[in-house]
Formats: sequence, C-alpha cells, structure tokens
Amino acid sequence: MPRAVGKTFLVTGGNAGIGYFVAEQLAGTGATVVLGSRDADKADAAAASIRSQVPDARVRHIRLDLADLGSLKASAEALPTDRLDAVVHNAGVKFDQPPRRETGDGHEAMFGINHLGHFALTHWLAPLLAAAPEGRVVTTGSFAAKSERLDLEDLQSTRDYQPERTYGRSKLAQMLFGFELDRRLRAGGSTVRSVVTHPGGALDSLTPPRPPLHAPTTGERLRGLPAGILVQGKEAAAWSAVRAVLDPTVRGGQLWAPKIFGLRGAPRLRPVRGHLADAEVAARLWSASLDLTGVEPEFGPGRPGPSGAAAAVHP
Repeated sequence: MPRAVGKTFLVTGGNAGIGYFVAEQLAGTGATVVLGSRDADKADAAAASIRSQVPDARVRHIRLDLADLGSLKASAEALPTDRLDAVVHNAGVKFDQPPRRETGDGHEAMFGINHLGHFALTHWLAPLLAAAPEGRVVTTGSFAAKSERLDLEDLQSTRDYQPERTYGRSKLAQMLFGFELDRRLRAGGSTVRSVVTHPGGALDSLTPPRPPLHAPTTGERLRGLPAGILVQGKEAAAWSAVRAVLDPTVRGGQLWAPKIFGLRGAPRLRPVRGHLADAEVAARLWSASLDLTGVEPEFGPGRPGPSGAAAAVHP
C-alpha cells in the first residue's frame, strides 16, 4: 500500500467488524485514522488493538451517532484536522427479525442509519473534504443490494417491512447515493471523488483474531474453513475500501468489489449497470433524502469549515 503520511481518514464504525480492519490497514500507511463510533470505550479498545498491530499508529476517535441527525454537525466539528482526505462510510446496522425499529428522528432504523445518516454526515464533512487536494468519499454497499429495488413511495418500509429486504434496500440507497454524488461532483467541477465499494461475503470465523475485540476459538476457525471457498474474513473484506481510499488510479463513479463472484478475493473494478446505474431513481432518492434530513452534500473549492457560513442547510 502507498504511504499516506500527513493524510487524515475517517472511518465510520471503525471500532468493529470490517470497519476495524479498514482502520487498521489505513493506519499502517502512516496516516492519521479517526474512528467514528457511538461508544468511546469500544473505540478506545479498537485504537489499542490497532496500536498493537501497527507501532506508532496515529489513531483518534470522535463520537458519531448516525441515528441522531442533529448530532452530526458537532461530530464533524470535532475532527482534529482542517482537511479530510477521505471518509469511509462503513458503519451500518442489520436486523434479522421484526419488529420494525425507528431512530430517535423517527426514521426506519436501517434506512435511517445506513443511508440517511451518511447522507447528512457528508454534508457536514464537505468543507473538510473539499479542502484536501483530492478528497474521497468511499461508500460501502453490499452484495445484498444486487437483488433489491427501491420503493420510492415507501422508503421507510412502513407498508411492507421485511428485515432482509429493508436492509438490502438501505444498502442499495447507499450505493445509489455514492453514484449520484459522483455525478454532482463532476458537474460542479469538484476535485472530490465519490467511489462505491462492497466487501463481498465476510465471516467472523475466517477473520484473524484481534483480542479482546475478536477472539474466535480454534473450533470456530476450523468449522469456518470450508466456507473460505466462497467467502472471506473481515480483514480481506476491508481491501476494497482501502484500495478506494489509497489507489491513485481510482476514479469517481467507480465500483470496487472482490474479484471472485463479487464475494472474495482481491478488489477489482466492476461494471456499474442495471438498477445501480439508474440516474433517475438516484436523483429522486437524493431529493427525498434532502427532504428527510434537511441538508444536502454540496462541495466547492476553498469552502470554510463545518461551522462556516458556506455550509448549506435547507429548512
């Protein structure tokens, strides 16, 4: 991986799972890595684990609660930098069983956290990303989005809540956001790039131990080995996002995913087609997201910090 000394990266949900390994790998480049997490104790434990793997790692933490849209401005202002070279929109929730849950803002939880939270956070981070020579917004999608379609009349799943479907649609919304953001960045002449990734299939049993964060037993690891034919551990699942952050050849609007059936292996460039390339649906989702959050990601050169007047807020 190329060195990134002097750069600053934010990883949402960087205290656990795939996000942890994204943060660990980025810390290995010499960059400052900021973990966005609701839980300070979990973030401290993740930072200690990263430092045990990467001597002299530069790791910080900010409180970040994507379920609380009103808190995101303060989270952006807490970043210990005057520029942000990349944000990895990794954090997310998945519920396997009913009942339907809502955030404190009244949004269906998976759609609200996975998509709306990141949409609004990008607004508040825009000035810092625009201040970098080539800022990047890396949005983490999912293989689950491949078989789903958005219901633009029921984005909050109020009429037909099925957890698996709702999760897949929330990840599809994230991916459509990433591609629409790229279109808007290019139209505005911004130097910021928006890249979409997905990690493939990732299992805890195939993931290297990082005690106390992750400590699978020998039996669990052995039982998981046959699945390695099709999927991978979370360390490898982090590669797509890490490449999207670091590779100088990566361009905005691209999709990076594991090369073997989109489930495992080194990341490769994948075609953006079908419903992922539907610019009309993406534009309608953008408009709905603006209405639901009250803010809109807008970028421009030389913009002030998150508390400055140029950060556009819509009533």
